[in-house]
Amino acid sequence: MGERVAIVGMGQTHHRSRIPECNGQELIAVAVRRALRNADLTMKDIDAVVIGNMDHFESINYVDMWGVLGFGGYMKPVLKVTTGGTTGSSTGHAAFYHVASGLFEVVLAIGWEQNSESDTTAAIVTHCEPFIERDFYGGAIGGLAAQYSSYMDTYGATEEDAALVSVRDRNNAAMYNPYAHLRQEITFEEVMHSPYISYPIRFMHMCPRSDGACAVIFAESKKAKKICRKPAWVLGVGSSHNFTYLGDPMGVPGLKSLEIASTGAYKMAGVDDPLKQIDVAEMYLPAATAGVSWMEAMRFCPSGGGPDFVRSGVSNMDGDLPINPSGGVLSTNCIGATGLIRIGEAALQVMGEAEKRQIPDVKVAVATGFGGCFWSDVTILGTEPYLD
Repeated sequence: MGERVAIVGMGQTHHRSRIPECNGQELIAVAVRRALRNADLTMKDIDAVVIGNMDHFESINYVDMWGVLGFGGYMKPVLKVTTGGTTGSSTGHAAFYHVASGLFEVVLAIGWEQNSESDTTAAIVTHCEPFIERDFYGGAIGGLAAQYSSYMDTYGATEEDAALVSVRDRNNAAMYNPYAHLRQEITFEEVMHSPYISYPIRFMHMCPRSDGACAVIFAESKKAKKICRKPAWVLGVGSSHNFTYLGDPMGVPGLKSLEIASTGAYKMAGVDDPLKQIDVAEMYLPAATAGVSWMEAMRFCPSGGGPDFVRSGVSNMDGDLPINPSGGVLSTNCIGATGLIRIGEAALQVMGEAEKRQIPDVKVAVATGFGGCFWSDVTILGTEPYLD
């Protein structure tokens, strides 16, 4: 793997649908200051910066240079990342590789988005493949609806199963996460009575559009041990840009890219039995339907076992594998930061700093990213540099 790498600090804004008192640079500044404070560092201690957002959403080019006014990285190496919805997780991976390569000792990863100043749907549809995506999928929602329709037809999943995921994640945010955008408790009945957006996806199955930013600090082994009492060690990473909407070529519905990415990350980390070895998951679930149909891609259950997995309560806060104690993407979605928030929240769980959303005795956590043409990233973190 090269140099051993750990996360030593994380900071984020309080996310909302609109934060008029801050421009994008100021959102970045809030997240960076909180991350530096969390690690007891200053910008002088940072060797390089990786910054990501969906720059064509706000129509801001050269975000790497424009953002310097927010993060203060004067005369420091800066890399910009934009990979669709996976931008945040790709930014985290890029920062990890910066350190693992031995080029830098301490690297700051930043993700941000000010969705209140953008039109994400127009931007996505403009960039859609013109013959199929633009007419039939219309961006993310149509593709997610088609994927879950296929899953329902194959395995007997229902809208009610997705509603259980909505209630789980949104109520986790309401009860435990002061940084989340949507913090109102909801009921199963409210989800099932919300209108359809694109069958079978209902309004309360879907994520919001948020303003916000996140910053995560990565450090090499010796530095990490000096900076942080309990670092979150990067055990494995995986990424796949497999352009497949409805699963594999044989027509089995699911998220093939997540299966490929998780397999790679598990191999690097030494994870053989994910359900037993992973203590908590922060998953990028853009719609509650994904919280049913993508579980087998992570090997949390057998093929078609997603509905039983959700109904059993194993993914609840008091279950064997809590998923999204933070409330996940269904509660906060500042797109350029969303995947990085998953990594940061997983790191907080490992570091024991997740406050009210902390799961007891977390030793291994996993974070995922999703976006683009159903692309996926996976990051595995642990309390030790190596699994036993």
